[in-house]
Amino acid sequence: MGYVAIKGGGRAIAGAEAAMEALRCAEGEAGTPLTLAAIEQQLRLLTSRVVSEGGLYHPRLAALAIKQMQGDTLEAAFALRAYRSTKPRLLDLPVQETRQMRLIRRISSAFKDIPGGQMLGPTTDYALRLMRLDLADESPEAFRSVSRRFLDGVADNDLPDSYPKVVDALREEGLLPPLTRSREAAFDITRDPLVFPVPRSAALATMARAETGSLLAIAYSNMRGYGDVHPTIAELRVGYLPVVLPHPVTGEPVEAGEVLVTECEVVAMYEGADSDGPPTFTLGYGACFGHNEVKAISMAILDRALQKGMRDGPANPSEDPEFVLLHVDGVDSMGFASHYKMPHYVTFQSDMDRLRTTQDKADAAQSSQGVES
Repeated sequence: MGYVAIKGGGRAIAGAEAAMEALRCAEGEAGTPLTLAAIEQQLRLLTSRVVSEGGLYHPRLAALAIKQMQGDTLEAAFALRAYRSTKPRLLDLPVQETRQMRLIRRISSAFKDIPGGQMLGPTTDYALRLMRLDLADESPEAFRSVSRRFLDGVADNDLPDSYPKVVDALREEGLLPPLTRSREAAFDITRDPLVFPVPRSAALATMARAETGSLLAIAYSNMRGYGDVHPTIAELRVGYLPVVLPHPVTGEPVEAGEVLVTECEVVAMYEGADSDGPPTFTLGYGACFGHNEVKAISMAILDRALQKGMRDGPANPSEDPEFVLLHVDGVDSMGFASHYKMPHYVTFQSDMDRLRTTQDKADAAQSSQGVES
């Protein structure tokens, strides 16, 4: 018996691709093509997820990948990474200062009042999770009037360009260890393989472009019992980070643009005193492209867990750098799962031959036992 998945070779593959494209371009009520601007603006959280997991901050290209892959975030991130690999690398950026972010949202669960004040900004945290049925038949006029009404109701506030960080106040009180900057060059996960043990920069870079659901699942395992990180969010920031790089001629730092970033710093249980100083709280850090608060929080929790695991040895999966970092990349995971759809005729035939041989031996043994009895 032959086991054949497809016939026709190249024609069948071309037909499968054409079928996908035909489903994307359906007729009837859905027959209007999505514009990239509409995807980027109206599905901004989806676009944020793809730029983060794709490792390339280009919202318009992310919108194109979403349209091409029909909303599949893993495939869209894959396409964005593939595009990125075709472009030359111009330079390595110096360390960027997130204190200069132009914030649209800033909260802290550690304190009621923080320097500069809490800024709720755009969020669904305080809204009921009820279906808005009025959006099912939203008119263009009503759609365009929403932003106008919002801007008309916004007072002209003289907001500062930047806000102080909550963790700075904790450091001033001696509740956090002093800020130190590593002298080592940041690990480049796009050029160097992960060979364990890896530096913290490699872990942060891997998690920064990891799949959101994978990060959340492993961080959740730590929060609910397979670990001991039960943090408090010192500060969660969403805003536009100025990208400062050296001028190609003068070498002076200049602002080349800005990127939307989500940043989270969590404070966890304090550590006992040692020879280096008094006991202090410990800090976990997370940051990613786009507006993705769940990912930044999960990343900060896992950063804290991995620091503990690298110092004391992992006591559970979420503290094991090899377990975490090799299983949170969505493109890698998707590729391995999808490869099972490819032809495995030879190996499966071998498995069947071994099983049939084993069954024949078992039947022979049972027959011999029946004759003896």
